[in-house]
Amino acid sequence: MVVSFRFNHQFLTSFLITITIATLKSVHTTTTTNTEFVKSSCTFTTYPRLCFASLSTQATLIQTSPKLMAHAALNITLASAKSTSAMMVRLSSNVQLKPREVSAMRDCVEELGDTLEELRKSIGEMGQLSGSNYEVYINDIQTWVSAALTDENTCTDGFEGDDMNGKVKVFVRGRILVVAQLTSNALALINHFASIHG
Repeated sequence: MVVSFRFNHQFLTSFLITITIATLKSVHTTTTTNTEFVKSSCTFTTYPRLCFASLSTQATLIQTSPKLMAHAALNITLASAKSTSAMMVRLSSNVQLKPREVSAMRDCVEELGDTLEELRKSIGEMGQLSGSNYEVYINDIQTWVSAALTDENTCTDGFEGDDMNGKVKVFVRGRILVVAQLTSNALALINHFASIHG
């Protein structure tokens, strides 16, 4: 009886260790596959390094889905645009800025407000992509994300000219540039998803 218990205990322990190792290998393989999918999908974008840096942390959520990849890219872009808009609002209240700089900041905040709205609408429509309305929704998303990119470019135009503070101009344009590059990447991933779905 004691021998039987030891055998069963050893068998059970060995069995559990084997299952644990197999599960860990499976999780590692899945994570690697998901990360490789993100990396290969980023090759369709204009800024692949930024794409991978911003989306690789989402690999387990994205899995190997082009739709989830595009959706994640939109969410990351929205978060970056929100952060940049909030920073611009704070910066525009700085009393050391020239009136022209304050005006450019306010215009930029307005453009970013439009960007935020267009990205929110796009994210909402991504959740409804299916069936007979697919073509309408994907066209709306592509249009809104393109418009967001235009808004961001318009924002940076306000900081042209020599009469702008060099530090302010460089700082703002740098932040807007990142948002624009994320938006460009999101649009490329949406277009890629549309091309393989349609």
